[in-house]
Order: sequence, then structure tokens, then C-alpha cells
Amino acid sequence: MKAVRISTPGAADAMALQEVEVPTPGPGEILIGHQAIGLNYIDVYHRSGLYPVDLPSGIGIEAAGSVEAVGPDVSGFAVGDRVGYCLGPLGAYAEKHVVRAASVAKLPDDISFETAAAMMLKGCTAEYLIKRTYAVQTDDWVLLHAAAGGVGLIASQWLSHIGAHVIGTAGSDEKCALARAHGCAHTINYASEDFVAQVKDITGGTGVHVVYDGVGAATFERSLECLRPFGMMVSYGNASGPVDALDTGILAQKGSLYLTRPTLFSYYAEAEAAAQGYAALFDVVRSGAVKISVDQTYTLDDIVTAHKDLEARKTTGSTVIVP
Repeated sequence: MKAVRISTPGAADAMALQEVEVPTPGPGEILIGHQAIGLNYIDVYHRSGLYPVDLPSGIGIEAAGSVEAVGPDVSGFAVGDRVGYCLGPLGAYAEKHVVRAASVAKLPDDISFETAAAMMLKGCTAEYLIKRTYAVQTDDWVLLHAAAGGVGLIASQWLSHIGAHVIGTAGSDEKCALARAHGCAHTINYASEDFVAQVKDITGGTGVHVVYDGVGAATFERSLECLRPFGMMVSYGNASGPVDALDTGILAQKGSLYLTRPTLFSYYAEAEAAAQGYAALFDVVRSGAVKISVDQTYTLDDIVTAHKDLEARKTTGSTVIVP
């Protein structure tokens, strides 16, 4: 089968499409034949070495397809089941992959493989951020960075559905328009506007209850200025680079702020918690409150171009790779 492999960390060109043996599922595992694969920024972190992995390695943690083989000690899955996953292990950029059955979700019949691959990691990220890390309530004020990205477009719709006041930032007027069309009540072009001043103006000087920041170094410090006293800074990604070391005294100076650096893997580590998260995502998508936008499609042969486009911020919404 075809699979993308990395042998050294580096730029997009570090990835290579190779012919490899089809893996055999072991105890507690299933083999999935992929129909669609998700592209996510965490894949860039694994490829570049920001998040170190044992090399050589596969890459990619999200995909959807059909069960092709079931290993020993697996219950609840059978050959032919439609499934999706977003918790790894690394190696989703491939025609087939072996995954722990406990981390796999059965797909409802009305959710396509493409939609599942486009939404599971991003949608589950949105779920834990807005339902568990900071449980957003009706009329809360929220600042959502990268609101036109994959997580952003899902989170903005979900937040709007909850009844929050969503201020979204993006890097162009076109992306701001896209964010508004997906639930942001207010948008700020952070490439040309001072987002701190704009947030203060929009909120009447009060600030927001929570900031969701997947951008990292470029926005972190100024995001703290946007919070009201006792507000929460949720730093969940590093698209612009990792955040520098922080003097925690700043949190006191700016109003007894809260700061967290959560991960999907912590929130979804237990099978029951993962199942609840998958169910919440499937329910909100099937209700129509959250619509999944697949704006780019690549093949495995185009994987280097896909990563370059993602890092250059040429993409919007979700991106799907077809094997």
C-alpha cells in the first residue's frame, strides 16, 4: 500500500510517499481502509520536530473509512463498519492504517467519509475547548483567533449556537467575511487592525470571558490584554511558533487571569470521555447547527503541496486528502 513517511524532521519536502506492507491488527486493534484523510496543523508539528516523534515514522492522525480486519480481543466492530478516528497513532497519511479500537468512532449513516475526515479532530478540538476547558454560556464574550481556519469555522458556529458573542480574528478581509458567515458576530483583520483596541471597543472596555488562541507566539501576549478580570486564556496551538516562557505575575497584574494549555489527547484519553465528545460533535453537525466546510482536497501524491499551502495560510476551513 501507499503511505507517507518521514525519516528526519524538517520542511514539507521531508515527507516521502512510499510503498509499504499492509499492517496486521494486533490485540485491541482494527485495520481501516481509508476513504478520506484529515490534514491538521499538528501534522506540521510532528513533521517539523516541534512535537518530537520516533523516526522513521508515518504521519497524520485522522481519517475515515471502513473496517477491513479486526484483531483479537475487539468487540463492537465488524468488517465493513463505517468508522472515523482522530487520536492517532501516527500513520493516517496512508491507504490503510491500524488503530486502537477504543479510540475509533462508528459513523452515523448520514455523515460521509469526507465530512468525518474533515471534522473529527477539528470538531473534537472545538468540543473540548468550548464545552469542557471553558464551558461557554449564553451571552459570554469570546475572542476566537484564526476564526476562518478548520477549528475556527466549527467553533464559531458552535459558539453562536450556544448563544455566545463571538469576536473572530483572521488575516485578511476575505477570511473575516468567511468567519462572519459562520457565526462570528464581529471580526477583526489582525493583519491591518489592532485587535486589542478593537476587542475593547466592541465589549465597551470590559473585555472577553475567554480567548481561544491556536496561533501562539504572534498573538499570545496581546490576547491577555483582551480578557476581563478572572478571564481565561486558552492557548491550544502554535501556528505562528511556540509561546515564550511566561512570568506568571502578569496574570495577577491583568486581573487574576486563568491560563491553560490543553490538548485533545488529555481530554479524550478515556474511552468514555472520547465517546461523549464524538457523540456531541455528531449531534451538533447532524442538527444542522454546525456545517462542515471542505474547502481543499489533495491526493497523497500532493502531500508536500498540501503542507506548504497549510503553512502559508492559503487554506480555509477543512482540508481532506484522498488516498
